[in-house]
Amino acid sequence: MEISRTEKKIPRCRRCPELREYCAEIARVKKRAYAGEDYWGKPVPGFGDPEARIWIIGLAPGAHGANRTGRMFTGDRSGDFLFAALHRAGLCNQKEACGRDDGLRLRDVYISAAIRCAPPANRPTAAQLANCTSYLDEEYIALKEARVLLCLGGIAWKACLALLTRQGVEIPRPKPKFGHGKTVFPGEKTVLGCYHVSQQNTFTGRLTSKMLDEVLRRAKLLADNPAV
Repeated sequence: MEISRTEKKIPRCRRCPELREYCAEIARVKKRAYAGEDYWGKPVPGFGDPEARIWIIGLAPGAHGANRTGRMFTGDRSGDFLFAALHRAGLCNQKEACGRDDGLRLRDVYISAAIRCAPPANRPTAAQLANCTSYLDEEYIALKEARVLLCLGGIAWKACLALLTRQGVEIPRPKPKFGHGKTVFPGEKTVLGCYHVSQQNTFTGRLTSKMLDEVLRRAKLLADNPAV
């Protein structure tokens, strides 16, 4: 399976009518700062290097970020923080990301999320998350070189462990709890935890640039050598 097939499929998804309606309403009303822009307003696919060894899994598209631009972590403060760090780590060609046609290219990284529609208050329901699991499964199969699954936040962490279980990968028992910088080594993959790059975390100092830089440094080392 090619990752492009899943990327093309996701925007057509209608498994959660309430989320499609919510995203469309945001795109209709808009935020005043973006009143003159056309919003994407539908499920957002993953993007990046199809040969990536580092797969970053976030929570969901931002209501006025990816739900506006149509590309994960693009067009909001969370993305600004993430892409600046990826650029410092040599994992992308520029530190800013404002739209799908801005020239951004990821190196050895693919980015997607646990859920593909922006949920109200960034709190997807269990049923909504379940409706998106097959897309993670398809990405897992397509991203054959992915060795490090970098989970941004607890929801992404749980979704990742559930994904590996569905794929027949044995997870340690008891099931590992999320923690910043925590690593789990199931099979040939490494699961690496990181606080989410949300403004709630970055503005309060719970996640600093130095902390994210260290996690990305660790991800690159693990991609080269899982035993590190």
